[in-house]
Amino acid sequence: MTTSTSPSKTGLDAVLHQPIRTQIVAYLVGRREATFTEFKQVLQVSDGNLESHLKKLLAAKYIATRKDDRGTRTQTVYSLTKSGEAALRQYIANLQRMLGFDARNRASGFASALPRGKLAWNP
Repeated sequence: MTTSTSPSKTGLDAVLHQPIRTQIVAYLVGRREATFTEFKQVLQVSDGNLESHLKKLLAAKYIATRKDDRGTRTQTVYSLTKSGEAALRQYIANLQRMLGFDARNRASGFASALPRGKLAWNP
């Protein structure tokens, strides 16, 4: 199965335009790495659902894996790739543009009136 990373008709990345996958990638921006178990606890999804979303992100090369055997059992650790980070930045930029939070509004001060915090990640 081939996963397309091309933008949809709306200009949004079809891989990232699914809430669980967006949450996985956004979580990795802040954490750098996470295990399957950690994702399952944070996202509160079933094993099968999580595995399906991780496979799509892996196929798109938005995340990478490595094995960690430091504990009592080997775990798969997921991390965000450079292309995954770039895709998320573009996805956010496209959303901002669609919502009218583009450069024109920034210049007029509209976006500066919005609250800034951890979630105000500006591509």
